[in-house]
Amino acid sequence: MIQSSAPQQSASSARIDGDQLELFAQDFFAALEPAAKQSIPPQPLFKAPPPAPKVVFPTPVRAPDAPPLRRIQLGPHHLEFELRRSTRRSIGFMIDDQGLRVTAPRRITLAEIDNAIRAKQRWILTKLRERGERRALRQERAPVVWVDGAQLPYLGANITLRLEDAPRSRCEFDAEARVLTVGVVAGLAEWQLQERVKIWFQAEAKRLFAERLDVYAEKLGVRHASLTLSSAGTRWGSCTVDGRIRLNWRLIHYAPTLIDYVVAHELAHLLEMNHSPRFWAKVESVYPDYDGARLALRQRSQEMPVVFSA
Repeated sequence: MIQSSAPQQSASSARIDGDQLELFAQDFFAALEPAAKQSIPPQPLFKAPPPAPKVVFPTPVRAPDAPPLRRIQLGPHHLEFELRRSTRRSIGFMIDDQGLRVTAPRRITLAEIDNAIRAKQRWILTKLRERGERRALRQERAPVVWVDGAQLPYLGANITLRLEDAPRSRCEFDAEARVLTVGVVAGLAEWQLQERVKIWFQAEAKRLFAERLDVYAEKLGVRHASLTLSSAGTRWGSCTVDGRIRLNWRLIHYAPTLIDYVVAHELAHLLEMNHSPRFWAKVESVYPDYDGARLALRQRSQEMPVVFSA
């Protein structure tokens, strides 16, 4: 018979004293308790939602000799807008960074104008909110610092500004090195330096825009009467029925493909003075990805640094 090698314990040694068992249990449960109890403040059962961000709508700047701005209540919003009278047949709405401008025939009453605004209030408030957000983003962008080595946006990429002491002011551009050298005379103020560079940008814009207008005019089979540069805050271009084209000179900061879109857009108005499906078909015939260009232009305009203070 094979016996276990482990020694057998006697019944007396296997018994556990009751007092020992009680002490063991106390030590075990004491070890489970935290060393120090932390006081946790009572939490509310329901948390209030965070306050909605304040919406700041742009408001037109009233000229000293202009009539006072009109006011209207749209839901919780108090809205101020500029009212213009004209010979047009219907009420027109224009929204830009300066707010809402309404153009109405002289025969239309103020009550009718207010009703027309309320009928389009969803569109108006959405566009004003977008403009307000874009303006806030622009104000957060750091402006260009006008020192030697500054980076300036030109045709969708940066060029380097080089400042050199010179007996007279001059601008010379090395396209291969992408360097714009400006001769700085003694005592030249920063605003004068900015003006000198702005003049160069505007000359480049006039030259390039004229070339692209000729290209797309031939593609569309139209002729434009003239080209002038615009300094509008938010409008990239315009076209009149008699063929006068205005293009924002700041387009020179953007990629050539985006300039081409604006050029094609304005020239297409010589065929369709509206934004109907027929108009967009004309644009698409010479610039197929016009939707992509519109979105890219909007995005880049939000990202563009502040180059000139005015």
